[in-house]
Amino acid sequence: MTPLSVYVHIPFCTVKCGYCDFNAYAGMDNLKRPYGKALTSEIQAWRHVFDARDVISIGFGGGTPGEMEPGAIAGAIEAIQIQASLSRDAEISLEANPGTTGIDYLRELHAAGVNRISFGAQSFDAAELRLLDRVHSPEAIGAAVRLARRAGIASIGLDLIYGLPGQPMETWLRSLDAALAVAPDHVSAYALTVEEGTPLALRVDRGQVVPLDTDTVADMYEAAGDLLSAAGYQQYEISNWARPGHESRHNQVYWTDGDYLGIGAGAHGFLAGERYENMAHPRSYIETALTLTPSGDRPNTVIRAYRPESATAMFDWLTLALRRTEGFDREQFARRFAVPLADAVGEPLGECAAAGLLEFGDRVKLTRRGRLLHGEVGVRLLVHLPRG
Repeated sequence: MTPLSVYVHIPFCTVKCGYCDFNAYAGMDNLKRPYGKALTSEIQAWRHVFDARDVISIGFGGGTPGEMEPGAIAGAIEAIQIQASLSRDAEISLEANPGTTGIDYLRELHAAGVNRISFGAQSFDAAELRLLDRVHSPEAIGAAVRLARRAGIASIGLDLIYGLPGQPMETWLRSLDAALAVAPDHVSAYALTVEEGTPLALRVDRGQVVPLDTDTVADMYEAAGDLLSAAGYQQYEISNWARPGHESRHNQVYWTDGDYLGIGAGAHGFLAGERYENMAHPRSYIETALTLTPSGDRPNTVIRAYRPESATAMFDWLTLALRRTEGFDREQFARRFAVPLADAVGEPLGECAAAGLLEFGDRVKLTRRGRLLHGEVGVRLLVHLPRG
């Protein structure tokens, strides 16, 4: 059967961090129980899609999925299993915060089928954690990894953030060393982005916080790559490194144009070339989802569905494919869009190759320098892509 992935959005957090622009909310614990029931209702409403698909991965993101009761996580997984064929080796992943997931909680997640967990460590420096509004201590990160191992979770990752205002290279290197000391299977390293409308953006606008200069941020990225590679982690995507066999299979569905259902408040999905998004506010979502009945139509939780125009679809495909260190084969593009890559966007790719940003052979991929300028390469492609 055709493979399918499922993303389940959990919008609840203990504290919403000042840099976060995700669909996440603090102070709504009273909605967690009805939200779990709403997720099951929406999953059942997608029965017409699940019936013919082989689910290869389930990813719980947020928000903080680790703030939900394990029974709600288990209920969503069970609802998917009932509706669909779930691969025996399906990756079932969940994001959590260090310090808020005890051994009993983790064991219940493992019993429900969760085999991969990513902890939002962000930093091993106490002052940086306060700047980021994180509620855990540096010591809690290693403890969380050890507890997850004891609980039987097969693959454990850490998320880190660099490029913080005023962050010296020394503290970033110490965080990397501390991360390696607890021996995760996977490391994600993201540059801090000042997102419009966030409390962090307001502080920047007021001059209370000064973003780090781009050259220093680039140096931090390259330092991370060097340290992680030397420690045996293979970079497989711009921001992700893994020990062999621990790459995120769920995230690779996004980067390779695969189909995925988005379940939950504000979730996005992609099916047969069509993108859609769900209503965002948890209360509105719950009220609507609890009224759903299975049918052959889209559930009423979906507020927008659209098929991107050709240029947008090509842009999405190219920029996501170029995030992977292995890039893509030219023939993959030709099969997907029924036009040779050179005809669609050969000139800007050639210019990027001449500038040392791209390897432009049978496989097309960014160079090490090109990974630093992925966004600029994408803009150049978008300007030249054919319309209509």
